[in-house]
Amino acid sequence: MVNNRIDVVTLGCSKNLVDSELLMRQLVANGYTVEHDPETPRGDIAVINTCGFIGDAKEESINMILAFAEAKKRNKLKKLFVMGCLSERYREELLAEIPEVDGFYGKFDWRGLIKDLGKSYYKEWEFDRLLSTPPHYAYLKISEGCDRTCAYCSIPLITGKYKSRPIEEIVEEVRQLVGKGVKEFQFIAQDLTYYGVDLYRQMRLPELVERVSDIEGVEWIRLHYAYPAHFPTDLLRVIRQRENVCNYLDIALQHISDPMLKIMRRNITKQQTIDLIQRFRDEVPGIHLRTTMMVGHPGEREEDWLELLDFVEQTRFERLGAFPYSHEEGTYNDKHYADDVPAEVKQERMHRLMELQEGIALSVNEMKVGKTMKVIIDREDPDFYVGRTEFDSPEVDGEVLVDKTRKLETGRFYNVKINGAMPFDLMGTVGKF
Repeated sequence: MVNNRIDVVTLGCSKNLVDSELLMRQLVANGYTVEHDPETPRGDIAVINTCGFIGDAKEESINMILAFAEAKKRNKLKKLFVMGCLSERYREELLAEIPEVDGFYGKFDWRGLIKDLGKSYYKEWEFDRLLSTPPHYAYLKISEGCDRTCAYCSIPLITGKYKSRPIEEIVEEVRQLVGKGVKEFQFIAQDLTYYGVDLYRQMRLPELVERVSDIEGVEWIRLHYAYPAHFPTDLLRVIRQRENVCNYLDIALQHISDPMLKIMRRNITKQQTIDLIQRFRDEVPGIHLRTTMMVGHPGEREEDWLELLDFVEQTRFERLGAFPYSHEEGTYNDKHYADDVPAEVKQERMHRLMELQEGIALSVNEMKVGKTMKVIIDREDPDFYVGRTEFDSPEVDGEVLVDKTRKLETGRFYNVKINGAMPFDLMGTVGKF
């Protein structure tokens, strides 16, 4: 154990990661040494930031807590704290089941952890973060919560109603991060497109993106987690006109058959979805769309599944992920539907869908061979420099493997000629500037 060191472990999504970064900055301000996601925890205090979204994520969080609780029993750890979505939702149960934990904090009261350590919370550094990402990019959380009523989703139960951050507050945070060398911003929220409705009585995402785009030093903006119903189409003008707004949009569709969209309570039809995608591609030529599909939702018949498969084959999404339905207590489905698709059927459908997408992704990548693309270098591996194009978000998308014919710097942009393609990665060589 290392005295005065705190190990912070983040599970789940990038929204959780931002919370961990805010916490870590306050811990450093109070004199602690902080390590994020250490390979071997060595601090005398540990904080686990949990996920509570679906079954697998909850299981991972619980297993992590139990592993650290066991370390505490063996005197390898003095104090253990738990925060985040899992403890927001199941605090009482966790208190009863894992008494080794010294304190449970939810999604929004984690500042109490600092107080319980006998330390001070520095209001003047409220939006200052200790970045866990490479210093040239950061996640930018623009809101909390969700007002959508999707039948399967437990997020509103955990995070509550939608709460937008004021535009000026977000702009100031971006200015601070740019001052520290951040060039690339991933806009994140449970639902980007609803931004502003609670504060300003209208969708203000297009204006927010423009305001951030105007800040000198912001070189890339990438948009994650849009919602298809009532999409603010003026956003497409902003993406098209602003050079530093990537031609990229992450929009979770979940399904395409009308019966499934109705059961899921998605508030959109198949034809409306098709028309929206066509509008994306017409108004922003070359846009890369990332989406997520759910298989095995209650009521999903073979014909619904085949309709989804055909839709993915015809639409040819540049980026696509899939996951099997997880039945969550307290949701609309929990009250109205049984989890009636066998687990093995869910897994088989997901496998087939991702097998199809692998072929699509390869053909999309092969079309880039011979082109020169702007690439930011994230890291140096033994055999390659590893970077990304504007069409690749960190962690979830592919990468560009750049050969080592010349010395490159991480965090810098280079013109890379693409000379090879794999299903999810590209290979290239740095050309002349």
